[in-house]
Amino acid sequence: MDLKLQKQASPWRKTVIVLIIFLIFSILELAYNFPRIATPLEKLELAARDTAMRVRGLKPVDDRIVIVDIDDQSLAWVGERWPWSRSRMAEIVRWLNAAGAEVIAFDIFLFDPSSDPQDDEDLAQAFAESQAVVTVSQVFETPFSQTHITPESIFLPVIDGYGLTEIQRDDDAVVRSILAYKNVQGETIYNWGFRIVQAALDANPPDDPSLAWLYFNGTRVPLNQRGHLLIDFRGPARTYPTYPAAFLLEGDYDPALFQGKIVLIGSSSETLQDIYPTPFSTTNLTPGVEIVANVVDTLLSQSYLRLSPPWMTIAILLALAVIARLLAESENPTSAVIFGAVALLAYLVLRQVAFTRAGLVLSIISPALMISLGVVLPAIDQTLALERERRRVRGLFSQFISPQMVDQLLETQDIDSLNKRTELTILFSDLRGFTTLSEQMSPEELVNLLNPYLERMTTIIHKHGGTVDKYEGDAIIAFFGEPIPFQDHAIRAVRAAIEMRQALRRLNQTWQTHGILNQTLEMGIGIHTGEVFVGLLGSQERITYTVIGDAVNLAARLQDKTKEHGYPILLSGVTRQALTEEFQPDFVESSQVKGRSEPVEIYRLKAE
Repeated sequence: MDLKLQKQASPWRKTVIVLIIFLIFSILELAYNFPRIATPLEKLELAARDTAMRVRGLKPVDDRIVIVDIDDQSLAWVGERWPWSRSRMAEIVRWLNAAGAEVIAFDIFLFDPSSDPQDDEDLAQAFAESQAVVTVSQVFETPFSQTHITPESIFLPVIDGYGLTEIQRDDDAVVRSILAYKNVQGETIYNWGFRIVQAALDANPPDDPSLAWLYFNGTRVPLNQRGHLLIDFRGPARTYPTYPAAFLLEGDYDPALFQGKIVLIGSSSETLQDIYPTPFSTTNLTPGVEIVANVVDTLLSQSYLRLSPPWMTIAILLALAVIARLLAESENPTSAVIFGAVALLAYLVLRQVAFTRAGLVLSIISPALMISLGVVLPAIDQTLALERERRRVRGLFSQFISPQMVDQLLETQDIDSLNKRTELTILFSDLRGFTTLSEQMSPEELVNLLNPYLERMTTIIHKHGGTVDKYEGDAIIAFFGEPIPFQDHAIRAVRAAIEMRQALRRLNQTWQTHGILNQTLEMGIGIHTGEVFVGLLGSQERITYTVIGDAVNLAARLQDKTKEHGYPILLSGVTRQALTEEFQPDFVESSQVKGRSEPVEIYRLKAE
């Protein structure tokens, strides 16, 4: 009956599990849209996105973008401590102006005046001669205030714009995006990458920003739901043409290389700590100025990376949940694994195509786990069913045997093997004259007497590895040897009987001391070893673990014989043969017992 019910319930259980996992993954996907919430799957998704970018491979760079690099070689060649004087930087700007640079993007702070005002005037004059100059600003924030730091006032009239220079590190410290804008005291400050492209294209400034997008150059630019622009990296470090700044002035490069170009001036020196890990390489770090070059390239080409909207991700998860549920019904695990692997591979290919051709970033971790769920769900279902069965068995057997034995039973035995025919030792015990005594006591007094007695006797039975079958008033029926098999079950039963008698003596003393009883109670115990049926009997509503057989009846007859012979503990001859020299039972008689055609040898045992 139980197994049938479990099989009928299993499909519903699997459906519920799939639904719960689907809801969990959906909530995690929705949670990503809240800026300050980090989900457990986020780092894995970020790593998967990096993998997709590396699988896609390098992309051609916009040939309008070049970098003038203040690298370690340049710093060593000039022999001047950083920061270089603004007069020296003015020389570089004038050289680029003469070469015909279209936009000069100056990735160097101009927030403080030089010690020599002439240096500032020199650089400002060089900027004034440029076709277009864009530089950086910064926003400093405290819990109570925001401060927007802009270039020195001498430079403001001669530059074409400035903007945020914040490069956004994800939780794993890898740079994949930039902060597109920030609202500061009622003013929206945009990233300077937008300002560079705005100057290069003579476009209108960005407008109407939100966490999900902003409008620029006639296009809605997608953001990542947190106000960040995802960078479509073209490759690792040194993907863009890069020229050391010191050798620019030495005449080592043809000015035609810079004609009509967007020239980014920045530093790759490790000493200036403006280098970062990117999706193409977490070890070969990329200079901040080259990350900006990738931002400019992304905006120029409008090759925007877009995270799949929540509704699309949830729809994918729902479709895969249906597939997982169908896979869970497969009776052939190999087929389920193969089909699940094919479905997962198909989704991976679809995801890579969407990323490569459309820049659409589909979630991969939760969909992959959802497909895998269909393969592992039968195992999960079986584990849950087993745990439920363990709890049922624990609750059932805790009534009969000690908690330690319950744990041992669950570790060593299958529930289906509990029903069997086997040799056990059965113990019957009964209090003498208790029926007459109970007629003289109130129900409360009777309970106060009987409960401590049954609890103490049960503890002793459990201590010796016995199982309490049932209580019948003051009578106790127990057996030894199952559900945990013991070869010495007869010895255990006899030891338990002796200790039960000793415990009764102490209980008598306690009852008399507290005035509960004014007489001494005696106990009779019958013990027999024989073959019985032991197992679970009952219905779905009520079930018990018990023993049935002629050996059980004989143990009961021996308990009755204790009244006739006046001996507290009587054993059968079979039990006697199973004992060791530890015990010295005395032969009482060979007697005809009701229900037996052959005489039964009876032995008595001293309680001491």
